Amino acid sequence: MPSYEEDLSEFERRNAQVLGISTDMVFSNDAWAKSMGGLSYPLLSDNWPYGFVATQYGVMRGSGTAERAIFVIDKQGIIRYIDIHDINEQPPTDAIMRALDGLR
Repeated sequence: MPSYEEDLSEFERRNAQVLGISTDMVFSNDAWAKSMGGLSYPLLSDNWPYGFVATQYGVMRGSGTAERAIFVIDKQGIIRYIDIHDINEQPPTDAIMRALDGLR
């Protein structure tokens, strides 16, 4: 997520809103974001009911944690790009930018 902070101007240039969603509680998200030096985009909590959004998007693991997933959703609410990565891997930003460019 901090790498998206570094690329925020590229997202803005493409008229995209970055949102982070975690199944952690709000105070945990806040503490994590502060430990990273802060984020200038919203970090949302999918904690109550636990993992509802992750479940709806099909990325809730059986262990109760969410996959590392990227969704590009157009202005009509249609999912145009999905990338699910191992939790320890950084999804490729260039692929996300290409997906955003495809929305133009």
